[in-house]
Amino acid sequence: MADARLHRTASALRRAGCDVAVLGLGDAALGPAGCDVVTAAPVGKMRRLVRALAWPWRARGDILLTIDPDPTPSAWFSSRVRRRPWVADVHEDYRALLKDRSWVPKPLLKLLQVAVSALTWTTRHADLVLVADEHVPPRKAGNRYVMRNEPDFTLLPEMMSPVDDGQWRAVYIGDNRRSRGLQTMVEAVAMTADDDDPWQLDIVGPVRGADRGWLLNRLRDDDCRRIRFHDRQEPRRSWEIAKGADVGFCLLANTPAFADAMPSKIYEYLACGLPTIATPLPRVVELVRRTGAGAIVDSVDETARVLRRYATDPLWRAELTAAVREAGELARTRHNTYDEAARRIISLASSAPR
Repeated sequence: MADARLHRTASALRRAGCDVAVLGLGDAALGPAGCDVVTAAPVGKMRRLVRALAWPWRARGDILLTIDPDPTPSAWFSSRVRRRPWVADVHEDYRALLKDRSWVPKPLLKLLQVAVSALTWTTRHADLVLVADEHVPPRKAGNRYVMRNEPDFTLLPEMMSPVDDGQWRAVYIGDNRRSRGLQTMVEAVAMTADDDDPWQLDIVGPVRGADRGWLLNRLRDDDCRRIRFHDRQEPRRSWEIAKGADVGFCLLANTPAFADAMPSKIYEYLACGLPTIATPLPRVVELVRRTGAGAIVDSVDETARVLRRYATDPLWRAELTAAVREAGELARTRHNTYDEAARRIISLASSAPR
C-alpha cells in the first residue's frame, strides 16, 4: 500500500476526476489518499497464487490496472471476458531482477525465467502498458507508455533546507536490502560514530528476510546508536521524516537489474534540495556530474570519507547545496508524467466497447 508509484498514479487519476479503488496487501492506512482502499493479510505461496487469479475478477470499475506481475494471466482473461480495458504497470525488468537472486538454485531459476517470459508475453497484450523506463520490457507492446519513476511534486514537500543545528543527518527512502546499499550506508555512518561531527541516519522503507535480522541486530551496537529505522511509511510521511536532512543515499549495486536504472529517489532528492551520495551506475554518474548535485562512491570507506568531507568542508558543502537547489528548481518545471499516463488511461474508458 505504501508503494510510491501506486500513490503517484492514483493521485494523478484522482486529479483527473476519477474514482479510484485499490485492492492489495498491507495496511490500508498507508494507501493512496482519497481512494477506496481494501487490503488483505499476507498468505502462503499457494494461497497467494489463488488470490492473484481471483482478484482481477473481484475488481470493479471501468478500467483494471495491475501493478504486480502475479495477476497478469487472470487480468488478461478477465478483461476480455468483461470487455473492459486492462492497464499493466511494469515496475522493473523482472527477468534481469532474477539474476540478482544468487541464492536461487539454477533449475528453479530457469523455471522462473520461463514463467517471467510468459508473463511478459501476456503483458504485451494489455490495452495499455506502462513501463518504468525505456529498457523495461515488454518492448513490443502495441500501446506502451514510458511512465518513468519521476517525482510527483504534489506528493513532495517544498524545497528543503538543511537545519543548522550542528547535527549532520543522512536519509534513505525506499526498499532496503544489501544490493540497494543497506549495509554500505549503515557501516559508513557507523564509522563516523567517534568523530567530532558524527552522522545520523534515518532509514525509511521495508527490510525483509535475513537483511532485516542483520539490520535489527546491528542497530543494537554502540556505533549505530545514531541510526533510526522507520520501516515502511506512506510517501508523505516518508518525506516528513526526511525534512532537515543534509544528504540522501542511493547506493544501488551494479547488478543486472540496476545497471541501466535511473532511480526515482535521486530525482526526488533533487526536487527536495538534498545532495545525493550515489554509486557509479552509468546514468546516475551522468546526472550527478552534469548537475554537480552529489558525490559518487563505490565502497563503505569512500562513503564515510564523503560524509566527513561534507561535515568539515564548508566551501564544498555550499557548492553542493547551490547545485542541488538549481537542479531541483529545474526539475520542478518538468511536465508530470503521471498526469499524461492518467490521460491515456482515461481515454481507454471512452473507447471501450459497451
